Amino acid sequence: MQARYFTINDYPQGTPQPELFELHSTELPGLKDGEVRIRNTWLSVDPYMRGRMSGVTTYVEPFELNTPLEGAAVGEVIESRDQRFKQGDKVRHMGGWRDIAQLDADTLEPLPSIEVPEQAYLGVLGMPGMTAWTGLNKIAEMREGDNVLVSAASGAVGSLAVQLAKAKGGTVVGIAGAPDKLEWLESHGIKAVSYRGKNAQQLSDDLKQACPDGFDVYYENVGGDCLEAALDNLRVGARIAVCGLIADYNATKPSTAPGNLAMILIRRVRMQGFIIFDHWSHYPQFLEEVGPKVANGEIDYEETIEDGLESTPDAFLKLFEGANKGKMLVRL
Repeated sequence: MQARYFTINDYPQGTPQPELFELHSTELPGLKDGEVRIRNTWLSVDPYMRGRMSGVTTYVEPFELNTPLEGAAVGEVIESRDQRFKQGDKVRHMGGWRDIAQLDADTLEPLPSIEVPEQAYLGVLGMPGMTAWTGLNKIAEMREGDNVLVSAASGAVGSLAVQLAKAKGGTVVGIAGAPDKLEWLESHGIKAVSYRGKNAQQLSDDLKQACPDGFDVYYENVGGDCLEAALDNLRVGARIAVCGLIADYNATKPSTAPGNLAMILIRRVRMQGFIIFDHWSHYPQFLEEVGPKVANGEIDYEETIEDGLESTPDAFLKLFEGANKGKMLVRL
């Protein structure tokens, strides 16, 4: 059986270009005992993958040049030599960026039984959703009535974070850019603040107007000017959960923001970064709490879908243009 997959041919500086990605084809070997062959139906592209394209080990090893890229995917088992999986089973795994994956059965997860579209397990009920829930509840220890600020508030993580925060009853403010993203936030009862064309001081002023009492929790996805503006608007004892710093992912020189770190001391702020894979043992708790709300429509979620394996690099690069509403997915 033939399989197609993407590789990268270099470790880029700055924003990756389309020619970085190469599409290859190979004939798969026969299955060994304990292996499973999956026809992928949905692929996930995520901002963290940019870090794996830098050739530097962080909390995860970098991608190897000229070898198949990895990423979350959902697919259907088409052949199995492991008794835990049979033909037709739906699974989630990390053999993305390809159409056919051949993997050790130990690396596969059967899809949960909640009645939602299967691609939801790559988004609102997958790693992004789990990240939103963990950052608010396990890291920032969000409480009833907390005022919450979320950057990148219409993305895959932020769009669930604002809804979970809203359910706690406090004022929730989301930072986003495009008018349709701001409208989506407002339609869900979230105060929307645009970062477009503003420096940190201007953004700080807008946040102050949106929530004069200040914020108890800041869910950080962006960094840079967003972080600087947020620090000016925190209450004493505030908690910051640092999920990502996408403003600097393609930077070629160190960021100068924020210039007001003294606010962490002045406001006695606790700021903690987290990596979701360190907290995956809580996934069943997240699924039990959030899954039914997604299934019955209490939680809204957006998806931006690109079609065809060939579109995977473009889908990934669009993440850094703010072109996605909610989760960016590739449908095969």
